[in-house]
Amino acid sequence: MSGRVSRAFRFEEPMSRVSIQPEPFDVAAELARIEAELRGRAGAVVSFTGLCRDEDGRLDALELEHYPGMAEAEIERVIAEATERWPIQASRVVHRHGLIRPGEGIVLVVTASAHRRAAFEAASFLMDYLKARAPFWKREHLADGTTGGWVEATEADAKAAQSWA
Repeated sequence: MSGRVSRAFRFEEPMSRVSIQPEPFDVAAELARIEAELRGRAGAVVSFTGLCRDEDGRLDALELEHYPGMAEAEIERVIAEATERWPIQASRVVHRHGLIRPGEGIVLVVTASAHRRAAFEAASFLMDYLKARAPFWKREHLADGTTGGWVEATEADAKAAQSWA
């Protein structure tokens, strides 16, 4: 067999959706929606939920900002890149903006494929991109009532994203 992926394992048009929203997301509802749309054709659905930490009681909230329209388009571009690399049948990225309190979800990444490895790798690729290079800006609001500085991606996040190049 050639290096091409069998049509049995790849949809012509993978389903993908991106939402950037201030309100919390419902992980179970998002997973159920993808599973219903795929109607049993996927063998694996992988999800990752990133939560706001309290940083040992130091953090009251994170404030996230983005450029509407540009951020969605850039995430769609990266999803398209993931779809070129892996036989993804569906993907979903939900990213919040505004004030997010400790324990609340910041980001949800869901990928579906016929096989688990592709779903895991695509989800990891998307999350590494979101953590290091997505057009979001985070500022800390501290428990003592002050506003902290803008949070930069860590060196580890940058290396993880670079490892996919």
